Amino acid sequence: MTTPMPGTRPQLRKVRMDLLGIYLNDHLAGSTVGAGRSEFMARSHRDPPYAEPLRHLAAEIAEDRETLRRIMRSLGVPQRRYKVAASGAAERLGRLKSNGRLYRRSPLTLVVELEFLRLGVKGKELGWRTLRALAEADGRLDEQELDGLMARAERQTSTLEELRVTAIRDVLLTG
Repeated sequence: MTTPMPGTRPQLRKVRMDLLGIYLNDHLAGSTVGAGRSEFMARSHRDPPYAEPLRHLAAEIAEDRETLRRIMRSLGVPQRRYKVAASGAAERLGRLKSNGRLYRRSPLTLVVELEFLRLGVKGKELGWRTLRALAEADGRLDEQELDGLMARAERQTSTLEELRVTAIRDVLLTG
């Protein structure tokens, strides 16, 4: 690495908007699945200790999805509606998966859904981290906002892990 001449600034690299557009649309598709699944879970699990945390998570995940859409607009990244539509359909079809029961939900479904949602939130956090790493090269990205989004995703992951451990104990332990 060479040292810049005194009085000059190192030239920042430019963001590859073509690739970033693909990346952000993939995250938007994932956030569509996460928002749909979290809303479904919030409606499906009304008993303590799951009801309130799931409602809160669903609201935040939907808000994060809208934040991603706003960031995409600010960067001039068009939404690929076919990806969003396909991911929404896939999420709804995923509700029909076999769970060992024909007519009602298996108790194990909660554990699997919490694990699925936790993975999605971790992916979202990594998406925010990617944008944060690019913020120096693109002034349209708000570093403080991205720091807050990363912290929120970490809190969401922690909440989902607490719910997952509770569900494991409720579902897989007897006596």
